[in-house]
Amino acid sequence: MTDTTTSTPAGAPDEIVTKALLRLVDLPYSAGRAALITLDNGHDHTKPNTFGLGGLTSLSEALDSVEAAAAAGEIVAVAVTGKPFIFAVGADLTGVPHLQDIEQARALGALGHKTFRRLGEMSIPSFAFVNGATMGGGLEVALMCTYRTLSTGAGLISFPEVALGLVPGWGGAYLLPNLVGAAKAITVIVESPLNQNRMLKPADAMKLGIFDVALEPADFLVESLRWAARVVTGDFVVERPEVDRGQAWDDAVAAGRAFADAKLHGATPAPYRALDLIAAARTSTRDEGFVAEDDALAALVMGDDLRAGLYSFDLVQRRAKRPVGVPDKKLARPVTKVGVVGAGLMASQLALLFVQRLEVPVVLTDLDQARVDKGVGYVHGEIDKLTTKGRLSNDKANRLRALVSGSTTKDVFADAEIVIEAVFEDLKVKQQVFAEVEAVVSDTCVLLTNTSSLSVTAMAENLQHPERVVGVHFFNPVALMPLLEIARAEKTDDASLATAFALGKALKKSCVLVKDAPAFVVNRLLTRFLGEVTAAYDEGTPFEVVNSSLDPLGLPMSPYLLLQLVGPAVAFHTAETLHQAFPDRFGVSENQRRMVEAGKTTLLAWDGATPRIADDVAALFEIGDSPSTAAEVRQRALDAIAQEARLMLDEGVVAEPQDLDLCMLLGAGWPFHLGGITPYLDRTGTSERVTGRRFLPAHVASVG
Repeated sequence: MTDTTTSTPAGAPDEIVTKALLRLVDLPYSAGRAALITLDNGHDHTKPNTFGLGGLTSLSEALDSVEAAAAAGEIVAVAVTGKPFIFAVGADLTGVPHLQDIEQARALGALGHKTFRRLGEMSIPSFAFVNGATMGGGLEVALMCTYRTLSTGAGLISFPEVALGLVPGWGGAYLLPNLVGAAKAITVIVESPLNQNRMLKPADAMKLGIFDVALEPADFLVESLRWAARVVTGDFVVERPEVDRGQAWDDAVAAGRAFADAKLHGATPAPYRALDLIAAARTSTRDEGFVAEDDALAALVMGDDLRAGLYSFDLVQRRAKRPVGVPDKKLARPVTKVGVVGAGLMASQLALLFVQRLEVPVVLTDLDQARVDKGVGYVHGEIDKLTTKGRLSNDKANRLRALVSGSTTKDVFADAEIVIEAVFEDLKVKQQVFAEVEAVVSDTCVLLTNTSSLSVTAMAENLQHPERVVGVHFFNPVALMPLLEIARAEKTDDASLATAFALGKALKKSCVLVKDAPAFVVNRLLTRFLGEVTAAYDEGTPFEVVNSSLDPLGLPMSPYLLLQLVGPAVAFHTAETLHQAFPDRFGVSENQRRMVEAGKTTLLAWDGATPRIADDVAALFEIGDSPSTAAEVRQRALDAIAQEARLMLDEGVVAEPQDLDLCMLLGAGWPFHLGGITPYLDRTGTSERVTGRRFLPAHVASVG
């Protein structure tokens, strides 16, 4: 092997330059020599490879050497791989604030295209050996190559750009639909980013046809070279299905637009620009497709939505992984068994999550054997579904099923390190449950309450060891929602709190420390926000006006659709709890009271795609005669949430405004393109008008 390392420019002052390290390797099977480029910024996996000016220049210089070697007949192929655990995660977005105008933005897009496309336009075949996380520009590098291998251990495969207010602008919006078809490309480029920025797993990426072969991580590079050698010699021929460029392409784009409309109501341009690019990719040439990406990228990079998206992304990627105010993780106690009080739907979802993530014994209890059997049966049934879908092997499924059991007595909790209650949201019931659990568990067993509105301190006040009680608020559906609010009660000790945070991390949740205050963060802000909207309806604003009043924000659900999803009884209970705590700000809808007391569980009916209040529910309502406009309703709701956010910060419910933002992004679906709730309120002037001051410094609000 011959080693030659490319020279690398310094790049932008704040760029961590990803170097393209080039060496020549002998391929197996006497296939010849190949140029192997390793992308490496010199840091471990916590600082992934990205492409700024310096990184693009380094890759371009490496490709100069490759082309010279190919022309001299010294090599038969070129391959690109990454440093351990990381291929590349896209553009160095720290440089975005330094762009002065749209022409600079367009030039950045053109430079990426000019550099990356060389991989697919050489006289020799190119291979992407995707060994780890690959996002955005990293995935575009892979798509530019002739062939692609993927490690089965790779994580974070995605095009997240739309969630940030961008499009895949270095080839992705053109290349992916031309590789896998419009429908699959829209799933990756538009739908996944708008669904909590969902990432692809290796199996998903293979099923979509993005990669040619999946290989085990232990000897990934060696096996990739062997596979490449077989392709080069013609021993293995890669066959890809023909892409349907007929009506199916247009139908997929139309469905994508309908999806974006349902999610965002046209509130942000990025997904629509991405869909335009995909639509055009059916007939445009590579040159035309790349120029169109440059134009889209230039327009979006200079817009407010990208700055807001970057603020949101930074919170989710950084602050969520380093929660503020948490005790030293060394204080956390090991967990080898978990107890769950209750066997209803929420308790069963929790048990399933615990056994999947922790792989320790999980035991459920309830009042009678029938309920216990139903809860355990739910968990076993969900494991069976995962097995049928190929997400679990039969062996692992058998192990997980064997770890889940049930009982009608709490004695089974004697050797558990954590017991979580998920029973009816009633303080006396929860106090009684904790008293019964405390009688059988060890003195160090941590007691968790899955409450959304009740006082954790009150639950613990009659216990011998109130210091080991912690509030945890999981959001429904438990498996999908990424946020976990963790509440410290008045007497909670550091060890118990550290154990709760360690548990949350093991469950792959983003945890935020909150004060034991009514409804914590998300439910309190949402109840105040939506309470103003429903009050406007009760006062006489037409339903269609009220229900569409928040559409310009691009929230994932209309107010009344969210109310139906949460459940009228749950929403009403939370409103009552907050009304008792803050009667001057939180009202209780008498119309909702009538609905709940009448036992109505379905709020809406539909005329086609248009929702309305169901007739049997409308008959219960008493509506006033003081209508408002949609703009008035929206501003009323925003004013209310601005006031509540300021009061929560003054009360110390969370440490900083960024924690409110993180909770709303991950727990309420607050759109990334708006930034967090507090910079949005700052940017629109609402904060200063309502509270007399901004939440964040001016330079933060300007990019969020």
